[in-house]
Amino acid sequence: MLFVFDLDGTICFKGEPISERILNALANLTKQGHEVIFASARPIRDMLPVIHKDFHHYKMIGGNGSLIYKEGKIVHSKSFISQDLNKIVDLIKEFDGTYLIDGEWNYAYTGPDDHPILRNVDAGKLAQLVNLNELTSIVKILILTSNNFEQLFEKLSDMELFINRHSNENVLDISPKGIHKWSALEALGVKRGSYIAFGNDSNDITMFQNALHTVMIGHHEELSHFAKESIDIKGNFEEEIISKLEMLSDYYTLVK
Repeated sequence: MLFVFDLDGTICFKGEPISERILNALANLTKQGHEVIFASARPIRDMLPVIHKDFHHYKMIGGNGSLIYKEGKIVHSKSFISQDLNKIVDLIKEFDGTYLIDGEWNYAYTGPDDHPILRNVDAGKLAQLVNLNELTSIVKILILTSNNFEQLFEKLSDMELFINRHSNENVLDISPKGIHKWSALEALGVKRGSYIAFGNDSNDITMFQNALHTVMIGHHEELSHFAKESIDIKGNFEEEIISKLEMLSDYYTLVK
């Protein structure tokens, strides 16, 4: 069975790397013959520091589906077309926005020096902070501040883009047209109804909609409509996640 995991708020928490206990549970999945894929809003550059190097050969989906990473390299990326990008940049200027804009590896940043998002940006010092015009391929845009988020969101929503409003941060997370976690899984050859998904936020909805089984970590109102099970973020919740992985692993080993 294929297991697909979001990272932040699902198997790693508060910007910290995946715990050793959960890593051991993921390793046990592969020992039992299952496959693990990581699928995150983070670009690959920011996924690697929270995933132990022993797991860096696993397949990874980054940038909400705009990047696919296999065996140590980016093998697929989907960037904004110039027409959409120019319009987004014009709207950012119109609404006095600040941003984190990602290329395949490097990034441009104009947000506040104390913005919480900076905790997760290039923690491994793998990339370079550059000017926006130096990014040749732009795969993801986070709008961090604006003088009117609601109007900006409305105008962006008129475009054919994939936009997430993350529940834990007041940011707009924008991906190119047709790009989301399920589109990346399809690009990897994954079939509908052939995998188990773990997630926690609205950017996991497409992944949940097409899964065989789904487990929501914490509570997100929109995502909850597509979750078969949920685990509350309270008490020793990591142990509950590990127990759920063991149960699902055993079950889907038996029904192969």
